[in-house]
Amino acid sequence: MDRASVLGIVSGFILLLWGMSNGGDLRMFWDFASVLITVGGTLTATLISYRLSTFLEVMSIAKNAFVSQEQDISETINTIVRFADKARREGLLALDQDADALDDPFLQKGIRLVVDGTTPELVRNILETELAFIAQRHKMGQSLFETMGAFAPAFGMVGTLIGLIQMLVNLDTPEAIGPGMATALVTTFYGSVLANLVFLPIANKLKNKSAAEIFRKEAIIEGVLSIQAGDNPRIVQEKLKSFVSPKKRSEIQMPSRLREVPGSEIPLDVR
Repeated sequence: MDRASVLGIVSGFILLLWGMSNGGDLRMFWDFASVLITVGGTLTATLISYRLSTFLEVMSIAKNAFVSQEQDISETINTIVRFADKARREGLLALDQDADALDDPFLQKGIRLVVDGTTPELVRNILETELAFIAQRHKMGQSLFETMGAFAPAFGMVGTLIGLIQMLVNLDTPEAIGPGMATALVTTFYGSVLANLVFLPIANKLKNKSAAEIFRKEAIIEGVLSIQAGDNPRIVQEKLKSFVSPKKRSEIQMPSRLREVPGSEIPLDVR
């Protein structure tokens, strides 16, 4: 679970409710017709903007902002270094069974391409093509929530205009002007809250998660190509450290004894 996302939205709504209740009864902020206009209008406009299959995946896409499944790039680097050590001592074919034990499909695919004797240029081309399509799929999810964030305030304003029109029709009853104006503004309030506390923050979280994942996969491409080139494990590690912030580089150390690659019997001493 991504605690930052959950904490941000929950604390945001708590502070919002506290501010609303501090000035009077919370019931003054509730209007069912305003909810229908704002939420319904946002969803229908988004449905028009995207394919049905993409729209129906909205909840699955939103889940990615709250479920933390990011893999540590430091751990990925250590895995690549262990594979580089084994390939250097036993040959690339020795990595075939070890690749099956990997949990990362992208790294697994890269290792298998290398084991199969694919040329470095083709390995890079295949992995970068897959990376481009992954980025495109991520971008689709981000743009969906950015679109909802743009539509929500707009339909909030539409609801406000409807309320103002209805209020102006009843100008002959001055006592109804105040409550009518309040009801009209509620839709703008709903639209602003949905856009700035839900849709746009989720879009930004998805964008940041996607950038981190793409960055990690770029490190994998360089690592796989280094393994194929037969680079020394220490050289591989130093090369991949460039993908890690200076603050975290000190956490990545060449171990005196390499851990065993899953599914193999690699000697633990480094030579």
